[in-house]
Amino acid sequence: MNDSLLVEEYRGKVLENVHYGVVCGVNEHGEVIYSAGDELHVTYLRSAAKPFQAIPVAKQNIDGKFGLTSREAALFTASHRGESYHIEGLESILAKTGISEEELLTCPTYPLNDEPKLACVAQGTPKRRLFHNCAGKHLGFLALSRERGFSTNDYYEHTHPAQQEALEAFAYLAEYPKDQIQLGVDGCGFPVFAAPLKHLAIAYLKLGCPDLIEDEKTREAVVKITGWMTANPDIIASHNFICTALLTDPNIIAKGGAMGVYGFALKKERISFALKVLDGSELVWPLVIASILEQINYENKETIARLHALTPREIKNDNQLIVGEKRAVFTMKQK
Repeated sequence: MNDSLLVEEYRGKVLENVHYGVVCGVNEHGEVIYSAGDELHVTYLRSAAKPFQAIPVAKQNIDGKFGLTSREAALFTASHRGESYHIEGLESILAKTGISEEELLTCPTYPLNDEPKLACVAQGTPKRRLFHNCAGKHLGFLALSRERGFSTNDYYEHTHPAQQEALEAFAYLAEYPKDQIQLGVDGCGFPVFAAPLKHLAIAYLKLGCPDLIEDEKTREAVVKITGWMTANPDIIASHNFICTALLTDPNIIAKGGAMGVYGFALKKERISFALKVLDGSELVWPLVIASILEQINYENKETIARLHALTPREIKNDNQLIVGEKRAVFTMKQK
């Protein structure tokens, strides 16, 4: 495998940990213009696929038919962290669509964020399917399946027509043959796509620059979806999270997935990036993406500062003493 050393972590003067990975950047023509490692490295998208999986939901105008607000509809693309504003939105979707919580495949769990999780434990609140971080995506597919007259008891199977529409939407935007996309099963039970990083970057390019999408209905759906995301950064993950830090910048469309995969597009610059941290770490995303933006001389320094605030370079111990540092050490090749 042709990978690149992305991040080094030092405790004192001793190198204690390293993170290898791959970075790929493409221009508006889908040409690779920046790379670190093999841009054809195949990886599962995990939740970075959610904006594409929401395309058939948006095409069916599920938000309009059920009177959903932009914040509620944004949950179709979210990996929510179980904050009160997430659960309120999900419960509102249940009420407006008539879907019951028991219809969701998602397993009952506690919220991902510590504060709401501890509150549930302290109050004796039982685990819920809505607390699962993929609940919004599942609600979107259930609503879509009802509207289209599809079966709902197997909405998560890869052969289900709603799932096939999502797969086709991603293949179209990624400019990658549908039959070459490898399928697995994600943590929530949905099909998960695997494709080369270059094509994930191309797909994100279309999210940032929907004028590049020839099919009118797909283009309109993407404009709607990215509008939900940009208007509601905290819904996509939560406050103090990288997706929020990036989506707060109106020039950026971004979404991460489990096990270290991330995609983002810069609208004005008409370029996009996909990356994979090979050890699956999400903790170094802010360092890596901040370095990418610094290397291309991105003009919005506030966005870069937000990323560094999420993952400071300094390593502190339990007593908050600085005992080491993290360094982004890769240099992208320009092509």
